[in-house]
Amino acid sequence: MLSPLLQNLIQALRVLPGVGPKSAQRMAFYLLQRNVDGGKQLSEVLADALENIGQCQQCHTLTEADLCGICSNPRRDQSVLCVVGSPADLLAIEQSGSYQGLYFQLTGHLSPIDGIGPEEIGIDALMELVARKPVEEVILANNPTVEGEATAYYIANLLAEQSIKLTRIAHGIPMGGELEYVDGGTLTHAFNGRQQFK
Repeated sequence: MLSPLLQNLIQALRVLPGVGPKSAQRMAFYLLQRNVDGGKQLSEVLADALENIGQCQQCHTLTEADLCGICSNPRRDQSVLCVVGSPADLLAIEQSGSYQGLYFQLTGHLSPIDGIGPEEIGIDALMELVARKPVEEVILANNPTVEGEATAYYIANLLAEQSIKLTRIAHGIPMGGELEYVDGGTLTHAFNGRQQFK
């Protein structure tokens, strides 16, 4: 029988994505038996992060400052705005090193069945940002899911009457991939988004 405090710790660890009862139990035992100092450091850093990390006032990504390092960087291209659905999406694009513009991070995707509308994911704030910044191009970098596509189309409709270039990231065959292993939906996107060979 586990002590109440140990049960609480295991239950608390289960809030992490992909952590079930057994994984949470292993983590708790590891921290308490093998890495008490690491557990103390984790609790201090987690408390500090939860207290001090908020949203960038411009792009809504996670930061401790009013403006994140990307928004406050004068070398970034102010005329291009990439719309992403999460901090992880933003980080993936940044790590590729292929984009030097600004971002706007939505807090998810539209999902009317779940009661998630434009206000809940920050589309109003996106439209305000586009109205006050010298944006010439908006790149929609939502995930190619049903919800991601619906969100992209919704934003595209809102921006349709403005003189802003609207683009969508390409979807298709991954580098090094083999056609026989690619699903039909991905192949369809790849054919529809094909470009002239250079």
